[in-house]
Amino acid sequence: MKYICNFLMISLCLSCGEKQEKKPDAMEKTKETVKLMTLDPGHFHAALVHKTMYPQVDSTIYLYAPKGSEALDFLNKIESYNSRVESPTQWNIEKNFSDDFLGDMITDKPGNVMVVAGKNSKKIDYILAAVEAGLNVYADKPLVINRQGFEKLKLAFEIAEKNGVLIYDIMTERFESTTMMQKLFASLPSVFGELVDGTLEEPAISKESVHHFFKYVSGSPLVRPAWFFDVNEEGDGIVDVTTHLVDMVQWGAFPGQIIDTTDIQMLNAKRWPTVLSLEEFTKVTKHVSFPDYLQKDVVDGKLHTFSNGEMSYKIKGKHASVSVAWNYKAPEGTGDTHYSVMRGTKCDLLIKQGNEENFKPILYIESDLGSDFENVLNLVVKNEVANNFPGTTVDKISDGRWRVTIPDEFKIGHEAHFTQVTENYLTYLVSGKLPVWEVPNMITKYYITIAAYEMALANKSNTLNE
Repeated sequence: MKYICNFLMISLCLSCGEKQEKKPDAMEKTKETVKLMTLDPGHFHAALVHKTMYPQVDSTIYLYAPKGSEALDFLNKIESYNSRVESPTQWNIEKNFSDDFLGDMITDKPGNVMVVAGKNSKKIDYILAAVEAGLNVYADKPLVINRQGFEKLKLAFEIAEKNGVLIYDIMTERFESTTMMQKLFASLPSVFGELVDGTLEEPAISKESVHHFFKYVSGSPLVRPAWFFDVNEEGDGIVDVTTHLVDMVQWGAFPGQIIDTTDIQMLNAKRWPTVLSLEEFTKVTKHVSFPDYLQKDVVDGKLHTFSNGEMSYKIKGKHASVSVAWNYKAPEGTGDTHYSVMRGTKCDLLIKQGNEENFKPILYIESDLGSDFENVLNLVVKNEVANNFPGTTVDKISDGRWRVTIPDEFKIGHEAHFTQVTENYLTYLVSGKLPVWEVPNMITKYYITIAAYEMALANKSNTLNE
């Protein structure tokens, strides 16, 4: 934990793409004045926001939800954080259960920030209602899953600006240490040069991730709601997890720059299903049969859910590709994985997470420029990299290939990233504004995912039997 304080400050700067000035007076003034209202917590990410206490956030959580297993799971997770031995939280929960939980929250308005992570089909309507009522929004991705939702999102941003409130989506992957390191090296022309244009076959920047339906969260097996497998509620994989990947393309390759929808040229996209047996479905959801609303996706007794997708597009003239795949369960000792490459005129920056890396993300640098490049690389590591990530080393593993070793202090894990994103969001609440590029880039991010979804739907080869 030696460098954790420095790491949090570094990660904040890298995630924002611009320097955020600390305002002690404002922070002191708002201490314990941020009040969080959690609405309809159908996804475990709603609880992860509360895994840590925050000095400027009131200790009472106002829960508005229908009664049921999802609200109970949220309550159980909060209780586990409150009762843990190491650094227990002290959250109090004011429970408000009703069928009109959204209307009740808007009427009561006990807080000033709505936290929402649940059914993606309903999320944009919750967001619109919140900003119309003058409430800030802190929402899990994706904010929208179809064209109608995207049009509502643009309207929501207009209303939010008019009412002086913020909409922010939870981009945890900006705080993953190897991703931050890749972005840092890509920002150094002496090592990276500049991003190449790339081609459709060999994009300038690629992001791929593999996820699993069965996993452990906060030490316990995750139970997913059955609707998680309904693309009408959760959305296709191509509009869900890809939100993170599209965000990292923009954030990593064009830091601090406004990306407009006119900067995007969609090239192709496709989707395909993950097939689950009833036994696998039951283990993940605890449902002993497929609900009626999933029968449309059941073929020969197995569930086909369109959780996989990929897209290719140009962003500011650079070729980019994004893909996501979901499997039932990761092999023993492994977990969700990420692969990324950024191709520069002087070197390529690759993040791999396979067997060679013991399924832990590792950043590699590859260049054919010889000893001159190696000398520059060593100098950069000694100065810029060491200043930002003390203790980081770069080890030559073969001619033209180096492995970046990041100290464990910076590898705090996916669940801890929710704390970092939340702390980031709280600084924006204090200042009353987001960086100038955040809103236009959020709009463009969802423009890309929705355009890819529509393009994939138009691809006649996308069938349940593919």
